[in-house]
Amino acid sequence: MRKLLALFVIVILLGVVSSSGCVGETKTETATVTDTIPLTADTNGNVNTQELQSYIESLPAGELTEAEKDGLLYMVEEEKLAHDVYTKLYEKWGLQIFSNIAKSETTHVESVRMLLKKYNLPDPTADSKIGEFKNKKLQDLYNKLIEQGMKSEIDALKVGALIEEVDIIDLQERIAETNKLDIITVYENLMMGSRNHLRAFVSQLKNRGVTYEPQVLPKDEYEQIISSPMEKGQGMGEKP
Repeated sequence: MRKLLALFVIVILLGVVSSSGCVGETKTETATVTDTIPLTADTNGNVNTQELQSYIESLPAGELTEAEKDGLLYMVEEEKLAHDVYTKLYEKWGLQIFSNIAKSETTHVESVRMLLKKYNLPDPTADSKIGEFKNKKLQDLYNKLIEQGMKSEIDALKVGALIEEVDIIDLQERIAETNKLDIITVYENLMMGSRNHLRAFVSQLKNRGVTYEPQVLPKDEYEQIISSPMEKGQGMGEKP
């Protein structure tokens, strides 16, 4: 995670878009998850938190490992970071995509909060304002992302695409650290949303004549995501 954040910050500071940058060996099927995982996210990346909460509460609460606890505390702030960056970039540039995805990120934050409440973990985002983070690395990252995104509309859209790439990678790592079905379900829903967000940002850049190259996702995984249509969950359906 530290290496990933370091790479992320370097990319932002240099303003470089390079297809060779990728972190880790973790890969997942971008449009397919196990049949036991119910997905509620729509094509805009919004998670149906009401349905998701009902399902999460129906599952037993196991004992969390330290890695699982750290993952939940980190991911709730990372999802808030995405929301806060997009909110500020919408204020600056007035592009509807930032407003739409900021609203979607609110459902992502709420989804992780469900798990914090279920497992009696403190919510580091509870009293924080926009742009405020308990995690210092995320605070520094937010500051750098805002600085980069304020340069131009193109830079802002590239920041959006990069955030979604990193979110996908981080969620893959967190899924690999747990066997809890409730946690995996939330993370898979967030990852579907992030794939749709990535597609949206890349499409906006393409409309402006800019070809975006992946920064942290492996090239083949990125191409698989971009070449596939927006995803839509089928709802809770039958519980496993």
